[in-house]
Amino acid sequence: ELLIAHLLGDYCLQNHWMATQKTSRLWIAAGHALMYSIPFVVLFQPSFYQWAILTGTHCIIDRYRIAKYWVDFYGIGKPGWMSSSTEVAPPFLAVWLLLLVDNTMHLTINWWVLER
Repeated sequence: ELLIAHLLGDYCLQNHWMATQKTSRLWIAAGHALMYSIPFVVLFQPSFYQWAILTGTHCIIDRYRIAKYWVDFYGIGKPGWMSSSTEVAPPFLAVWLLLLVDNTMHLTINWWVLER
């Protein structure tokens, strides 16, 4: 249920405009996060605090591209501060690795907030 709610909120309830603009405008990221939270409200009926953490962290991660900072720092798919590799993943793979890191961040927080 956690994965289904995440996929519905992050992909089915996010249009192209939100996806392309959320990193440049906080209010768009907040609107996306509110839409993202709808499946969680329906399926999990979280408390206000759970909902606020789920929605707020989603907004922050997306708006400020936290996953990209981690990928750049740790060297996932390319050289990074914590990686001695000089190899660079093909562009299509780099995008998928970034998406996987982003989704892992969201799902981990959601699990921690809702399932503990």
